[in-house]
Amino acid sequence: MAREHAVRCLRHLLHALNLLFLLMAVCVLGVAAWIRDSLNSILTLAAHTRLEEAAILTYSPAVHPVIIAASCLLILVAMVGYCGTLRCNLLLLSWYFCSLLVIFCVELASAVWSYEEPSVQRSDMISLKPRLHNFGLQHHQWLTHTWNHFQTEFQCCGVIYFTDWLEMTEMEWPPDSCCTNQYPGCARHAHFHDLSDLYQEGCGPKIYSFIRGTKQLHFLRFLGVSMGVAQILAMALTLTLLWALCFGQSSAKLGSQMPPAALEDSAPSGATV
Repeated sequence: MAREHAVRCLRHLLHALNLLFLLMAVCVLGVAAWIRDSLNSILTLAAHTRLEEAAILTYSPAVHPVIIAASCLLILVAMVGYCGTLRCNLLLLSWYFCSLLVIFCVELASAVWSYEEPSVQRSDMISLKPRLHNFGLQHHQWLTHTWNHFQTEFQCCGVIYFTDWLEMTEMEWPPDSCCTNQYPGCARHAHFHDLSDLYQEGCGPKIYSFIRGTKQLHFLRFLGVSMGVAQILAMALTLTLLWALCFGQSSAKLGSQMPPAALEDSAPSGATV
């Protein structure tokens, strides 16, 4: 009876952990996609510079296809683990344990890689200024779109200050994406009337802060540590459940092979005449 209660408790705990794995894996995929969108813009703006190398070194492990694949696999493994726990299937539970171990090793290796500090200095931000030359050119529309998208998303203008657009290009005023309240011609209006309508911070410090680590990256690392701890606990519980189920099957098999008790033959007493 005590063993049955222990098995039931283990099954409930594994059900809860599998549900937690599903939620964590979905969160990891969402945060990775969030980081990837900003990272693509930074890699485009900082191409062939030290900033690009630092961004790849910092964020490649966080949004690498291996991590995304591991999160997707964890969703599948959690479902299989739920079914194996529900049915108390030894084969499914064994596959569940081995899969969790492999995913844990992959996540651990990626976490160690992602904690390497990038070699980037604030002076490297100046290397972004030549990237302003091609803004607005017909054969560099992708770069124009990236600058507009990045300045709007990060609320910045130029590299160090909005005057970078006037120094590095033939433009008479910054792009409209520099405006705090964007509408066609807003930058021209701000240039002649009120410069406070333009973002006062450059995009260089924003890129530098992003490379050195953002809230998204720290949250992703926190999720990774939490998932690792949960996976260790799930593997320990799975081993315990496997041992309990194997012990129960062995006991039942041993009991079925025991010979039945011999019955005494009692002869009927004869009647006397």
